[in-house]
Amino acid sequence: MATTNEDIRELQEDVSASPYYNADMAPTTRAERKWGTRDIAALWISMSACVPTYMLASSLIEQGMSWIQAVITIFLGNVIVLLPMILNAHAGTKYGIPFPVYCRAAFGILGANIPALLRALVACGWFGIQAWIGGWAIYKMLEVYNPSWAQLPKFFLGISLPQLICFLFFWAINMYVIYKGIDSIRVLLNIKAPLLILLGLALLAWAYVAAGGFGSMFSKPSAFAEGQAKAGQFWVFFFPALTAMVGFWATLSLNIPDFTRYAYSQKSQILGQAIGLPPTMGLYSFIGVAVTSATVEIYGKAIWDPVELLARFTHPVVVVIAMLSLGIATLATNIAANVVSPANDFAHLWPEKITFRIGGYITGVIGILIQPWKLVSDPTGYIFKWLVAYSSLLGSIGGILIADYFLIRKTELDLEGLYRKEGPYWYGGGFNPKAVIALVLGIVPCIPGFLGTIGMLKVAPVWIQMYNYAWFISFGISFALYAILMKMGAPTQALASAEA
Repeated sequence: MATTNEDIRELQEDVSASPYYNADMAPTTRAERKWGTRDIAALWISMSACVPTYMLASSLIEQGMSWIQAVITIFLGNVIVLLPMILNAHAGTKYGIPFPVYCRAAFGILGANIPALLRALVACGWFGIQAWIGGWAIYKMLEVYNPSWAQLPKFFLGISLPQLICFLFFWAINMYVIYKGIDSIRVLLNIKAPLLILLGLALLAWAYVAAGGFGSMFSKPSAFAEGQAKAGQFWVFFFPALTAMVGFWATLSLNIPDFTRYAYSQKSQILGQAIGLPPTMGLYSFIGVAVTSATVEIYGKAIWDPVELLARFTHPVVVVIAMLSLGIATLATNIAANVVSPANDFAHLWPEKITFRIGGYITGVIGILIQPWKLVSDPTGYIFKWLVAYSSLLGSIGGILIADYFLIRKTELDLEGLYRKEGPYWYGGGFNPKAVIALVLGIVPCIPGFLGTIGMLKVAPVWIQMYNYAWFISFGISFALYAILMKMGAPTQALASAEA
């Protein structure tokens, strides 16, 4: 589809000789910007319909929320994160630039490596989690034919040899897709989107028929709803839960330009994201709650893990088809959500030597080292330590980027200057100290609460309460500080160039 007549910028000069340029970092041309509303919506439907989304309500309900409170909290969190998602996506669509290059305007050409690496490292964590889930699906499928595996000792950091082999096998498939290149991702997403939606709806229908309804979670209010909520405790738990839900896609709210650089209009990226993200997250988390509630009636206990649930089906063909579907779906989500950005981010460290492919391999290695099975084994820690902790960092980055692009530069960038050392975004030695200061001061208020939450330090309750709002606090502080610092004194070279 042809591009619209709206303001779409392309490189007008050859900057390919710059050490800060390579083919993966280059802006997309008009001809390459082919993604419409349907493509952007399909991207988000594909990424949102995944096993972590299915299980996302589990921690909220285990902490005492009712099913409807949990689903609404998840939906609301994604409505909130949609706003920075759309705002940061604007630069990708207008200038065709990936996330690390977008960061250069605010942080400097070299300073952009700071937010890029912060984003990359948390993506590596997500990559490992998704790779473990895919390997777990393979393991459960094979365990149907090898039931003795369940009795094997945990010989390697808490997992058995077959579990380790299945994890590494699925990890290797991810590495192969990276080797094949970014074009293979769209093929996977087109297969995956309907596959996991259909699987989820099929599970929903099975659960309703087998249980004669959706079980006790729907027919009875939770203890939380009856007791703690009446005592005024709901709001105490709601806000950290909401922060965690914002944190679920906080990474993508930053690097969304990696995808919207292929969109042919701002309208397509805005509508596509609004249609694809919050509704899918709400629907798929509801499917997880409904099916799990039915398992209480069917099996006598709640089974949140869809891999474990599917493994209970007695017909081997059904198990194999279901697990293969989960494997393909998890692979597609992992590559799109957790490889594209860190691969670009690591490539940004050394554009002359590190390609997208090498950056993807680095992501894979870190994904093993973080031992993702330990993160998944404790949902409470996974939500309230992992998600909230890194969301505090990413909120700060988002505040700076949005303040810089919309408030300071009014969406006007020097596209060629983003790739030149002698350009307007070199600042002092390649770093903008004002952005670094705003980043650090946005993060600092959240550190005591984080240390207190994970048990490393005993802190006053006020710090824990602040930590519950980590993403919002860090975003607001960094946004305001960066705007104030950039407007103090004479305009910088970069700002003067952008306004010219």
